[in-house]
Amino acid sequence: MSEFLSTGIQLAYLVAASLFILGLKNLGSPATARKGNILASVGMLIAVVVTLLDQAVLNYSMIFLGLVIGSVIGAIAAYKVEMTAMPQMVGLLNGLGGAASALVAVGEFWRLLNTGEPLTIDAVLVVILGVLIGGITLTGSLVAFGKLQGLISGSPITFPLQQPLNAILLIGFLIGSAYLFIAPENLTVFLGLVGVSLLLGVLVVIPIGGADMPVVISLLNSLSGIAASAAGFVVMNNILIIAGALVGASGLILTQIMCKGMNRTLTSVLFSAFGATSSGGGGAGAIAGDKAVRTVGADEGAMMLGYARSVVIVPGYGMAVAQAQHAIRELSDQLERLGVDVKYAIHPVAGRMPGHMNVLLAEANVPYPQLYDMDDINPEFDRTDVALVIGANDVVNPAARHDTGSPVYGMPILEVDKAQNTIVIKRSLSPGFAGIDNELFYKDKTMMMFGSARDMVTQLVSEVKQL
Repeated sequence: MSEFLSTGIQLAYLVAASLFILGLKNLGSPATARKGNILASVGMLIAVVVTLLDQAVLNYSMIFLGLVIGSVIGAIAAYKVEMTAMPQMVGLLNGLGGAASALVAVGEFWRLLNTGEPLTIDAVLVVILGVLIGGITLTGSLVAFGKLQGLISGSPITFPLQQPLNAILLIGFLIGSAYLFIAPENLTVFLGLVGVSLLLGVLVVIPIGGADMPVVISLLNSLSGIAASAAGFVVMNNILIIAGALVGASGLILTQIMCKGMNRTLTSVLFSAFGATSSGGGGAGAIAGDKAVRTVGADEGAMMLGYARSVVIVPGYGMAVAQAQHAIRELSDQLERLGVDVKYAIHPVAGRMPGHMNVLLAEANVPYPQLYDMDDINPEFDRTDVALVIGANDVVNPAARHDTGSPVYGMPILEVDKAQNTIVIKRSLSPGFAGIDNELFYKDKTMMMFGSARDMVTQLVSEVKQL
């Protein structure tokens, strides 16, 4: 009977893994993302229920207590956390995943010490990997959360000999790991490795600026998956190994996409402190003192939009902060009523996490066919009457094309400056995450609307309704 149950559990795990893969496939497109979420959720439900049937790995009372506590916290978070805070939430959840994996590794090491079971090389290796990856993911994600939440400065935090210190800590971890293979019962060395891994997570993320946060969030998500997979090897659970590997691989692919969207390598993201450059050091930073900007009111802006043949809306983090997506959808509806062709241009690193703009626009029920990736929409700007930029900054900075002294030089951008007219809604002329001025604001065809994105778009909607 036990052999039959064991076979049934492994077959159920296979079904769950298949549903995970199908879910990921469907999550690749916003049009099928809801279906993918359901498939993956069903797969996870199967995995959890089947694992509960394995008497060797559970304590019903503790599991029930954990389910209750987790469900209450999750329900409160889902109700309280706004969409603008979703990047912070994702970062925090990544950290909790890393913490869980690290705790599994620590718990297994403690169990082996106290039961007298032999600490084999395989067991020590898996525990060390779980501690390293889980620890870095935990503290790195907490630092990312702090930066996104404003608890820590979003600018790169650097100090002399920072990278050599990281290298020394990593070498120390490797030496300690080698010693643990020789004397696996040494608890002091093991606790030292735990401390080093936690410290490395902090030191790796603090020098990374706000402009690179989408990449960091994606990378930490991948690390949380790898940590989960390592935890699966620790407890010898096949579905945990598979699920962690899927998260790790998909996170790495997304990280590569984010890096490509910024024309940067992962190495430069982690070690170059992007955003630390002073905006007064030349390049685009000197523009503000040399040129004036043109402003436009809601009435004139509404006329430009209402009588245009084509309008491309470019959402950015300012839209997220102001929760302006619903007002933008209403503006789009009013423009379409007047016969205007409306499209949305989505930069891969707009906002503070991968897909941030897509999520917000989907919340406002913006039709998916109206959303265009950067490569698809850039050829359209030459034929666009008005480009409406709402809270975006670095991703529309023309300096990326020609200013070799700019930190954003070489980064693919949305070429809104090629439109016949550009309206930029922004609170002020303050720099974006990259810490540099935006020369788009001073172009002859650019007009600024200063104020909250939601307030300005609401005024535009009111004026357009009268056309």
